[in-house]
This record gives sequence, structure tokens and C-alpha cells, in this order.
Amino acid sequence: MSRRHKVHFPNDLYFVTLTIVGWIDIFTRREYCDLIIENLKYCKEHKGLTIYAYVIMSNHIHMIAHCDEPKGLSLVLADFKSYTAKKILEIVYSPVESRKDWMIHVFKFYAKLRKGHQEHMVWEPGSHPIHLFSKKVILQKLNYIHKNPSAAGLLNAPEYWNYSSCSNYAGMPSVMEVRLLDEAYQL
Repeated sequence: MSRRHKVHFPNDLYFVTLTIVGWIDIFTRREYCDLIIENLKYCKEHKGLTIYAYVIMSNHIHMIAHCDEPKGLSLVLADFKSYTAKKILEIVYSPVESRKDWMIHVFKFYAKLRKGHQEHMVWEPGSHPIHLFSKKVILQKLNYIHKNPSAAGLLNAPEYWNYSSCSNYAGMPSVMEVRLLDEAYQL
């Protein structure tokens, strides 16, 4: 594994990406997005995760974050993915999910590819961390996160994407509070 795909400075600032296997568009439904927000809030309150920016897209999540806990960012994100995978599967197996059959098939297929002991695999391995070592790189990733929904053609004004910190930076109501980078890093 290359140096850029490991968290070498566990308490530093990182850009991370969490991706659903097979790029399944899980997060097109509110139940899944709300589950992610609820669990990110839990990690903020109980696991030392600080989130500076985030966006939930249809099949992946981008964040700028760091962790103050000794476990570090990688282990907190691994715990987050493990727990949310179980909860996502509960929703998938519930009567409300009309896409259940093919989603379960894909989750089982990816689990078999990994040859692990699990029956389903929801998240791609890792978080593809990129160390944010300068203000220029921080601002580049912040802009990338916030412009992601409009770049995908989902809306014109990114501050109106419900599951993004762009609204926090625009001084608007948000589904989750973040620590603003300009306050923390004098950007």
C-alpha cells in the first residue's frame, strides 16, 4: 500500500472517501443518509472525531476530518463503517427497500470476492486518506467536497444540498454541525 493511502499522522487533518461496494446508489434514500448523519454525530460526541467538511453523495462520502483519540482516524472510521454496514443491511432487508434483491446480491458478491468470514460487504475497504499538509491543499479539498453535488449536475447551488457542510459554511441551517476550517486553521 502506498504512503498516500495510509494515515501516518493519526491526529492530523485528512481528506477521506468512504465508498459503497459496486458504487450502489444507497444514499438516494433519506433513511440511509439520516443513518450516516446520526452515526457521524455519535463519532463526534463519543469517539473524538472532528468533522470540518463532508458531503454524502449517492454512493460515497467525502470528509475532511481528524481524530483526537488515541485510536486515531483509521480505527474510528473502521468502527463507523462496521456499525453502519450492519444498520444499512437492516434497512435493506426491511420491507421499505424495493431494491432489496439486487442490493443483497451485490453485497454478497463483494463479500465472496474478499474471501472473508462475512456474508455481506457494504463498504469498500479503507478510506483513501489524503494528508492535508498545507492551506492550499485544505482549500482545494474543501472546494471539491462542497462543489461535488453541483459538479454531478444534481443542483446549481451547492449550499442547498441537504447532506453537505456547504450550508454550514454559508451560514445556513444544516443537518449536522461541523467545525469550520477558517476558524480552526485561519484560512
